[in-house]
Amino acid sequence: MLEYLLRLALLLPLLAGLIWGSLWLTRAMQTRLAGQPGAGTRGGGRHLQLIETSLIAPGVKLAVVRFREREILLGLSRHGMVRLAETPAEKPESE
Repeated sequence: MLEYLLRLALLLPLLAGLIWGSLWLTRAMQTRLAGQPGAGTRGGGRHLQLIETSLIAPGVKLAVVRFREREILLGLSRHGMVRLAETPAEKPESE
């Protein structure tokens, strides 16, 4: 019984440390893969901006993205992405 309690006292903190370490590593890798906002772009601005999404059906969405002064309507499904329409981007009212 004493041996069991000693093993438990040693392995429980080790297991908790492994769980915490894996969560920390996952968050660090997601940040690195996604990149920081504005990273890798000239002038520090972002080229791609999600304007709006709308759920049409389970697994099917419409999305409007702004890319290089163009607004692009995308159809998104489980099978892929399709460009549906494209127009010049409207200037925000604050400018």
